[in-house]
Amino acid sequence: MTVFHVAITGSDLSDGSEAQPWRTINHAAQRATAGDTVLVHAGVYREWVKPLNSGLSDARRITYAAAEGEQVVVKGSEQITDWTREEGSVWRTSIPNAVFGDWNPYALELVGDWVVRPVAPAPRTHLGDVYLNGRSFYEVTDKAGLAAPERRDTIVDDRTGQIVAIEDPDATRYVWYAEVGEHETTIWANFHEADPTAELVEINVRRSVFYPTRNHVDYITVRGFELAHAATPWAPPTADQPGLIGPNWAKGWIIEGNHIHDAKCSAISLGKEATTGDNYFTHRLDKPGYQYQLEAVFTARQHGWAKERIGSHVVRNNVIHDCGQNGIVGHLGCVFSRIHDNEIYRVATKREFYGHEIGGIKLHAAIDVEIAHNHIHGCALGVWSDWQTQGTRITRNVFHDNSRDLYVEVSHGPYVVDHNVFGSKAAIETMSDGGAYVGNLVAGTLLLHPVMERPTPYHVPHSTEVAGYASIYGGDDRWIGNIFVGNGAGADTQDAYGDDAWATTLITYGTGVYDGHPASFEEYLDAVHAAMPGDVDIFFSLKNPVYLRDNVYLNGAQPYERESNALVDAASADLAITESDGAVTVTITLPDGFAEHRFPVVTTAALGRVRMVDADFENPDGSPLVLDVDLSGVERAGDSVAGPLFDLTSGTNTVTVWSGPEA
Repeated sequence: MTVFHVAITGSDLSDGSEAQPWRTINHAAQRATAGDTVLVHAGVYREWVKPLNSGLSDARRITYAAAEGEQVVVKGSEQITDWTREEGSVWRTSIPNAVFGDWNPYALELVGDWVVRPVAPAPRTHLGDVYLNGRSFYEVTDKAGLAAPERRDTIVDDRTGQIVAIEDPDATRYVWYAEVGEHETTIWANFHEADPTAELVEINVRRSVFYPTRNHVDYITVRGFELAHAATPWAPPTADQPGLIGPNWAKGWIIEGNHIHDAKCSAISLGKEATTGDNYFTHRLDKPGYQYQLEAVFTARQHGWAKERIGSHVVRNNVIHDCGQNGIVGHLGCVFSRIHDNEIYRVATKREFYGHEIGGIKLHAAIDVEIAHNHIHGCALGVWSDWQTQGTRITRNVFHDNSRDLYVEVSHGPYVVDHNVFGSKAAIETMSDGGAYVGNLVAGTLLLHPVMERPTPYHVPHSTEVAGYASIYGGDDRWIGNIFVGNGAGADTQDAYGDDAWATTLITYGTGVYDGHPASFEEYLDAVHAAMPGDVDIFFSLKNPVYLRDNVYLNGAQPYERESNALVDAASADLAITESDGAVTVTITLPDGFAEHRFPVVTTAALGRVRMVDADFENPDGSPLVLDVDLSGVERAGDSVAGPLFDLTSGTNTVTVWSGPEA
C-alpha cells in the first residue's frame, strides 16, 4: 500500500513521493491500485480525474484525499483573462475549440427525456456557463439580450410545469451568449461594473470533475475536496447519468466530506449508464419514455444489475449546492446505498431550464437505500423517490423552504419515512402504495394520487430481482404518531386532477386525503368478496386499506375520518422554523394533553405487510425494524409522544433540529 502525493509544484515526470509529487490528480489516478492513497496538497486543480483502477474490497480501497488542513479545489472550468471590451459592460473572448476537446459545452444543448423549458418561445439552453468570482451567469438567446438582460427565471408549478408568474426584472443580472465557429468559440458576457481582466472569471470546459470513463471501477473513496464547475448533461432515468462526481456504474464508493457545487445539471451521480438506454424517447419518439424506463430495468438485470456488482455506496458529510437539476441523482446504480449527514441547498432554483427529474436527491429504484440525517432546504424539490421505492428508509432529515419536501412516485413499498421535519408549504406527496410514516412533523400539505396508467416493477425483498409489476392504487399506508400542523383554515381539500375514481388527487393539511379508504385489511377483503365475480375490474374500483393511529392534528389539520386515538386541537401551534449560522430551530406550541398522548415503539410486527409486494417492513439485512431513535439521536425504550423528538411536551417547545452532521 503506497501513499502518492500530488502538488501544484509537482511534475507528472516525478515519482509521486512526498519529496517529488506529481502535478495532476489524474496522473495519479492512472497509477494508483488497490490499497493505495492519493494525497493531494493545497491548490486549484483544473482537470477531469478519471480513475482507472478499482479497489478490491471495502478494506482494500483506493483513496483520494485532500491533505489534512489543506484547501484543495478541483474544477471543470478554466480561468479566462483575455477579455476585450465590446460595448459598455459587455466583453468578448474567443477560445480555440481544441480547449474543449470532444465536449464543447457552448455547442451542446441541454436535451433529453422529460426536459420542460418554462419560457415560450423555448430558449436555447447550453451546458456552458460563465462565473464571476464564483457567481453563475444566465445564458441569453442572442447578442441583443446582453445589453438589456431580462430575468428569464420564472415561478413554475413544480407539479405540472405550468408558468404561474414571471419575476420582476433585475437590472444587475449577469448574462452570457456564445457562438461556436469551426475553429473557435466566442463568448460575450455582461459584467456590469466588474473588469473581467482583473477579477476571477471562469468558464465551463469539462463534462465532469471526478468520474471514471469506464464501468466497474469499484471501491473508491473521495474525501475532503472542493469540487466545482462541471458541464454535466440532463440526467433522466432513461439515459446515461454522468455527474460532476460519481462511480459510473460500479460498487462501493465513498464520497465524504466534500464541498460540491455548480454542476450544470447533477452534482453526485449514482446512476445508470448508456447501454441500458440513452434518451431513446427523445431521439426516437416511437413509444413513451415510461416504456423505455421499464425496459431499462430489465435490460439492467441482463447486464449484471445486482448487489454483488452495483451500488452499496456511501455519500456522507458533504455540502452540495447550486446545481441546475440534482444534488444527488441515480437510477438503478443507487441500490443498497446510504446517504447521510449532507447539507443540500439551492438545487433547480436558477430556472434556466426545468424538467420532471429534479430534486436535492432524485433517485429511481432506491432499493434498500437509507437517506438519513440530511439538511435539505431551498430546493425546487427536496427528495424525490421515484419507481421501485422498496426497502427505502427516509429518516431523521430536516426539510424546509423547498417548493416541495418529499415526493414518492409510482412505488409499491414497503418504505419507511420516520422522525423527519417537513417544514415546507407542500410537505409530502405520494403517488405510491405501501409507505409507513412514523413520528414526523408535517407542517405543510399532504397529497395523494393513484396512478393506474403506469404499472411499475417491484422486487424480491432486498434484491434487484424483479418479482412483478403493478399499477399504483394509492393507500396501503401507515401513519402513526405524526404531528400535522394546518393553516388554520380547516380541511383545505383540493381535487387537483380529475373526476375519475382512481385518478382523483386530493391535497389536505392532515390525513383527510384517505377518507373513504377501508380502515383494515379485513374490511378491504370483505369489499373484494362483495364485488365478485370479476378480476382486474374489481380492484380498479376499490380503495386500498390504510392504517392510522395516534397522530396529532393542530391548527385546522384534519384527521382521517376513521383514525383511532387521534389528538385534534384547533388552536394555533405558533409553528416557526428558523435558520441561523447553520443551525435550524423549530418552535411549536403543543396543546394540553399532548404529553399524555403516547404510543409504543413501532416495529415490524406493528406495521404488517404491504399488499402488492407481500413483504414486511424490515431492515436491509432482513432483521426486524425498530423505530426507536428520534431526530436528535435519542433512543427510547418505552412509550413516546408523537413527532420527531421524544422530549416534546405540552406548551411551547424551542428545539434545535440541525446543527451539522453527526459524524
